[in-house]
Amino acid sequence: MKKNSLKLLFIFVTLLNSSVFFAQEFDYTFKNYDWSEKPTTTEIPEQYKNEKEVILDRIIKIEVSVVGKSAKQYRLLHEKIYINSDDAIERNNKIYIPFSKNEIVITNKARVILKSGKIITLDKNDIKEETDEEKGVKFNYFAVNGLEKGAIIEKFYILEENPDLNGKTYKMQDEYPIANLNFELIYPEHLIFKTKNYNGLSEPTIDTKKFDKKAVLTISEKNIAALNDDEQYSNWDVKLKLFRYKLDGNTISGANNLFNFKEFATNVYERINPVLDKKQQKAIDDFCKTIPKATDPQEQIWNIENKLKKTIAYGKYIDSKESLTDVITTKQASESDLLKLYLAIFKNFKIENNVVFTSSRYKIPFDKDFESYENLDDLLIYFPNIKKYLTPTEIEYRIPLIPVRLANNYGLFVKEKIFSGVAMAISEVNFIEIPGTEITHDIMDITVDFTKDIENPLVTSTIAFGGYSGLNFQPIKDFASAEQYQTVLKNIAENYTVQTEYKTLTTENDGTEFIGKKPFVLKVTFEGKDLMQKAGDTYLFSVGQTIGRQMEFYQENKRTLPVEIDYPHFYTRKIKILLPKGASIKNLDQFNMDFKTQVNGKTEAAFKSKFTKNNDEVTVENTEFYNIINYPLANFEEYKAVINAAADFNKIVIIVTK
Repeated sequence: MKKNSLKLLFIFVTLLNSSVFFAQEFDYTFKNYDWSEKPTTTEIPEQYKNEKEVILDRIIKIEVSVVGKSAKQYRLLHEKIYINSDDAIERNNKIYIPFSKNEIVITNKARVILKSGKIITLDKNDIKEETDEEKGVKFNYFAVNGLEKGAIIEKFYILEENPDLNGKTYKMQDEYPIANLNFELIYPEHLIFKTKNYNGLSEPTIDTKKFDKKAVLTISEKNIAALNDDEQYSNWDVKLKLFRYKLDGNTISGANNLFNFKEFATNVYERINPVLDKKQQKAIDDFCKTIPKATDPQEQIWNIENKLKKTIAYGKYIDSKESLTDVITTKQASESDLLKLYLAIFKNFKIENNVVFTSSRYKIPFDKDFESYENLDDLLIYFPNIKKYLTPTEIEYRIPLIPVRLANNYGLFVKEKIFSGVAMAISEVNFIEIPGTEITHDIMDITVDFTKDIENPLVTSTIAFGGYSGLNFQPIKDFASAEQYQTVLKNIAENYTVQTEYKTLTTENDGTEFIGKKPFVLKVTFEGKDLMQKAGDTYLFSVGQTIGRQMEFYQENKRTLPVEIDYPHFYTRKIKILLPKGASIKNLDQFNMDFKTQVNGKTEAAFKSKFTKNNDEVTVENTEFYNIINYPLANFEEYKAVINAAADFNKIVIIVTK
């Protein structure tokens, strides 16, 4: 079964059990929809004539149509896009066709209306194919020829697809202005939909008279401002104007509160906790004997996770097996089978756990006040005794590290409860905390030794990458050849020190066996002559570059989005500068830096640096940290100053004199 097999199964069960639909003639209201063969005007509204790109019209129609107890959805998108820059021409010379294999294309058209009024109509001969080699996915697109500034691209399609009844979110804003937007959800009038608007989107209206026995939910807006998607450290997708809906009731059958979390939890619990026969239980017992025992609970969970991820191959498109015995024998598992296996093993080890269903905070974050199956696409397992999470399907992770997209977000926690000797599921929505700065702590220890050669100091650097930083590097060793790995290590060293030839380059704690346990350690030594400039009797040494390249944060336009980072992070850096007798550094005061970001009266981000001098040894210490993920827009300038402080430190040059 495919990745979303658990959720899809429960959608199907919900539809059958609630008798949502009744027999009626198959039809949809916009089957004869078409564009005007001869556009009446290409006039651009005055306020948009100087814009680089404008969506003049965006029309979306979605209709739920039924036959008996089956349902189909028809979706129409019709857009007119004004092209007024070279960038816009380059962006739009391919019109991608966003159709999945589960959709039937009923209509698909595209054309270009030039400034002169000439119309270039694209047909099936203009449809090309390209392949994303990295993902192994093929895309079809219209190849647009003759595109010029002042032109309008017009496209529309109608698709037949499975209905989005369990929850769907539409983006009603874009990175370009939208002059006119019209959204319609059309459905049998006996159905009830629950909706929610986000980020200032206007409320929908419902018309039950426009079509016989059908309701039309409409949202119309004009002059929707663009929301730039190029602001660093932001979460653009969730700050747009959004509209969310789901089927909630049926006045004929009396069904209500459809697709609720309690029902989902009950169904999923029964499916992922099957009663095991003797053969399956023996297979589980034998498998558990191969897992190293540990007295520390987190260590034991780590051992279980490591064993499963190195033994059982998970695949989105692997078929479900008849039993867990087959899973262990074939060493292959679908999502549901893998989850069953984890839970059976945790039960064997008597490890309390909750299964957590959630979604990506970068796409459609979990709304705890809107029960929607759309938010139940991703899996975690939570261990309440240690307050840590495990991600069962992502091979490179190990407890306590989980994909950052799933943390700092809400989730549906499903756990077992025994009532009168009977096991059943209870569920609740809780917040998924991300491991803090105590996990992702990078420690850099650098020595710059001028004592043997003032013109060519020896630089020694040891960097320990903790938590998520270490996760970026530790798995590589297990999946690369020895030669490839050395190339990768050199690239890492060049990014975190300087680009040079290294006298030594060694590592510690690399490989998956150390993920979540120990930091990845990189050790290098190199000659510092490339960082040195001589000016008479003085030497200029770019000591700041020894900490590696640092992000420099530019924000040319006024910031519009609050800051959201991937995970909390802490850096500790110490630089020892060893001088020969009689030498000195003139400009040590530049090492004194202090920048901080305060949120609600508490310092949540900072860059602090200071120096001490003891005879011929100068020690520079700095700390940089980001304690939280979300920083309000009001704190942006303070946050930017902290980010840029590290970049400024990177530019520090000391003046060494004999």
